[in-house]
Amino acid sequence: MTDALTIRGATKRFGAVTALDDVDIDVRRGEVLAVLGDNGAGKSTLIKCISGAHRFDSGTIEMDGRPVVIHSPADARSLGIETVYQDLALFDNLKATDNFYAGRELAGPHWLPRSLRILRRRRMTEATRDVLTRLDVSLPTLDSAVGLMSGGQRQAVAVSRAAAFASNVVILDEPTAALGVRESQGVLNLIRRLRDDGKAVIVISHALDHVMEVADRAVVLRRGRKVGDLPASREAHQKIVSLIVGGGD
Repeated sequence: MTDALTIRGATKRFGAVTALDDVDIDVRRGEVLAVLGDNGAGKSTLIKCISGAHRFDSGTIEMDGRPVVIHSPADARSLGIETVYQDLALFDNLKATDNFYAGRELAGPHWLPRSLRILRRRRMTEATRDVLTRLDVSLPTLDSAVGLMSGGQRQAVAVSRAAAFASNVVILDEPTAALGVRESQGVLNLIRRLRDDGKAVIVISHALDHVMEVADRAVVLRRGRKVGDLPASREAHQKIVSLIVGGGD
């Protein structure tokens, strides 16, 4: 597996608080990387910096071995990085297709000003259906508002949207939070399909049992520092828990 994303010496401070302290992380294609840690460990800060919501104060970022700069969410998206936050950022009154293409609508002809272009609704619907089929995501219909869908279906729409536009990295923040057992398994299966599709997947989660089901590797943060990088195997489970709670101190 090759590294899709390489971070070296990542540091981020908020006033007197050091949220990230000289963190190194490699994210590989075809791999699910779990970023674990207790509250305040630096997980959210890390993914927000990768996603362009924040900027690292110092450190370097490489995509496929070349240096890049991420100063905004638009920068991250242009590099093929898509993030699904815990709130999903879906428009409840819109259909799945409209949520997929919100802000990225297909319209033409291109020689017209954007405000005068005609939406290519059929193309957007077909493309949405193709992505859902490839990821084996089943929705009752594409014609109902996502606000009427179950929690698992809404999560599947958000993750599938990220997969549709992420050429390199998909970041999932607490993807199974507030979901039942059956819906959680559906989301975990979707994460596996993202990995099989060759994406580099970063999962932030407090649900360690779910992490151990899908992750290939786990990075543990504690008080802003990386304290562990090990396989996410059953044999390493106790070691991971110990690193999260500081048992190795």
